[in-house]
Amino acid sequence: MHESMTIFGITLVILGYGYFSKVLSKYYISGPMIFATVGILLSSLFFGSGEINLKSEVVEIIAEITLIVILFSDASALNLKKLQKNWRLPFRLLMIGLPITILVTTLVAREFFPSESMIYLLLLALVLAPTDAALGKAVVSDKNIPENIRSSINVESGLNDGIVFPVLITVLSIITSGSSEGQSDGWLMYVLQQVSLGAILGGLAGFICAKIFSRSIKRKWMQENYENLVPIALAIFSYYLAEHFGGNGFIAAFFSGLFLGNHSEELRDNVENFAESEGELLIMICFLVFGITFIPATIEYWDLDVIIFSILSLTVLRMIPVALSLIGKAGISTMLFIGWFGPRGIASILYVLIIIGKLGSIEGHEKIYGVMSLTILLSIFLHGLSAKPFSKLYLKSQNFSSKKEKK
Repeated sequence: MHESMTIFGITLVILGYGYFSKVLSKYYISGPMIFATVGILLSSLFFGSGEINLKSEVVEIIAEITLIVILFSDASALNLKKLQKNWRLPFRLLMIGLPITILVTTLVAREFFPSESMIYLLLLALVLAPTDAALGKAVVSDKNIPENIRSSINVESGLNDGIVFPVLITVLSIITSGSSEGQSDGWLMYVLQQVSLGAILGGLAGFICAKIFSRSIKRKWMQENYENLVPIALAIFSYYLAEHFGGNGFIAAFFSGLFLGNHSEELRDNVENFAESEGELLIMICFLVFGITFIPATIEYWDLDVIIFSILSLTVLRMIPVALSLIGKAGISTMLFIGWFGPRGIASILYVLIIIGKLGSIEGHEKIYGVMSLTILLSIFLHGLSAKPFSKLYLKSQNFSSKKEKK
């Protein structure tokens, strides 16, 4: 009964939000806010014990497919030629700000949760490191904000999940090898194999398929309605190809998208069209799954330490590393603006679901998962509600600074 009601609820919220999405956006109400809220309402918090839980095979499959699509589409959207012109800010955010964020979050977490092992604290930091520009969509779509700022936020959120994921699978391999007999000496070779084979096979698949794809379009061998479907089929193909030969499928999907998207503008547009329609639906369903499964599983562990750390994660633990990475390249208002718009969204949700799928349960580390769930939930609402107002404040500060300089 609960499962049927959940499916019925999913269809209703998709229909309802679809009909009124433009109206709701005027009131700063985003899709992730609606879907996460409906997920919580459909969860065991309101309907008693349900059949859908964190360890559900359905949840794991949805998480895996969505992560494949996101890594693939994020990588394909990365225009390397365009990035060459405005690479300094994104480079600093990714190569300086991101490592500092992970390190500082891990060290601060040790003070809040001293009973946790360092490896789990690092896992926490990695889950909360990737940002999601979609939660502050009004920021990256506002043409009044300087293009280099919007581009930097977009590129950072598009690449940091691909950068963090190899480290995440390394940490997961250490954890699983420590609990499995005979595997403790082989985790390093396992990770190297996963990353290298994933990158090589994914890149090869993306390169070959991009060549065939372009020729097929040029010679009109393909019907137009398949132009948006073929790239996503390539993403899933790359995943299973790498997995079959011992590589990591998610890394393969990322590199496959990188090669495909940089082969031609037309192919990049095809992926973008899919990501904005079918891909968006998958993402919204994941926010709903987050509300149905992860919130009820962790809400009882939201004590004062968890609440304070979650707030710190969204503010100073993100803002200080960003400020350090942008010293000499941006003013204080820009540092604060970019620092605040580092929402934790879909990548963090998918990482959590995949981690639980690999490790089996949250038992023994409930507060760690409590921080993850609360931080993501706060981010969905705080960043969604503040996107437009903070953009206006930022523009005012920039106009004020420019007028002051003229005087």
